Amino acid sequence: MEPLNDTLSRPLKDLRISVLDRCNLRCTYCMPEESLHARGVFLRPQYLLSDGEIELLVRVFARLGVHKVRLTGGEPLLRPGFVELVSRISAVEGITDLALTTNAILLPRHAGALKEAGLGRITVSLDSLDGDVFYKMAGGRGSVQEVLDGISAAEAAGFERVKINTVVQRNVNDHTVIDLVEHFRTTPHTVRLIEFMDVGNVNNWDRELVVPSAELLKKIHDRWPLRPVAKQPLGETARRYAFTDGAGEIGFISSITEPFCGDCSRARVTAEGLFYSCLFSAKGTVLRDKIRAGSGEDELVDEIRGLWLKRADRYSELRSHLPQRQPHIEMYRMGG
Repeated sequence: MEPLNDTLSRPLKDLRISVLDRCNLRCTYCMPEESLHARGVFLRPQYLLSDGEIELLVRVFARLGVHKVRLTGGEPLLRPGFVELVSRISAVEGITDLALTTNAILLPRHAGALKEAGLGRITVSLDSLDGDVFYKMAGGRGSVQEVLDGISAAEAAGFERVKINTVVQRNVNDHTVIDLVEHFRTTPHTVRLIEFMDVGNVNNWDRELVVPSAELLKKIHDRWPLRPVAKQPLGETARRYAFTDGAGEIGFISSITEPFCGDCSRARVTAEGLFYSCLFSAKGTVLRDKIRAGSGEDELVDEIRGLWLKRADRYSELRSHLPQRQPHIEMYRMGG
């Protein structure tokens, strides 16, 4: 199949689907507690895409060249029947890489069934091993031990390599990064340090809170020498480095200081069925209503092909030239 390229010659390869906008944590960089008080912000069940509608969209994107699907939220494991949904998606022809992003708290209940259903990879969000720092960043919910138990459950189920996503904020958790890296660096798992991003409108983003990846790289390299991993695939979000003593890898996701818009191949669909062509979008295209009005695969293929062919997003590259912060869809609606 010929790649479907946008206006900047970027192919459509990856699909990220948010299956639910609810979460059992209130992370300050995503869904801060104070932003939700007295507001009915979560979607009612009838507005969420059904399992069948999600499966249909995955088939549509697969016909357009997508082979990687990541299920996000909110917290996906809160969705009723999530394991069955994974099973349906894993059976779609053309999908060769099915991944999940989770806070891991519910993994002990579901990891084994998810493996059997065809889930291929798991990414876990863990911002600090310091209990107090974690609790503060998670909005006073959850615990480090629950996340570590979830990772252990994933290992026991056969997920040998887990990615650990850590959002780093200055004077919040940056002083705990070395301990986190040390904990995982002799394991098969890979820590990925993420610059605090201006996704959504309620996370109190401030550039002064951004810790540049270059600063973290130097700090870690001074402790344990690193070397760049050769031949990293185009379209990957993280720049990977290997410890020269053979004790694994680490990744850096640097959307603020080193934007990677130029090879972004990711499309996104929210839990209510809106298509977005960029993590920092403000407006999406409604797909759910088209499906419920009777649009079939062929019509949806044509619709999404047309949207991708017109795609020109490169917000992160333009951020520093914009006069003020732009409005974006919230992260818990979009997924990471």
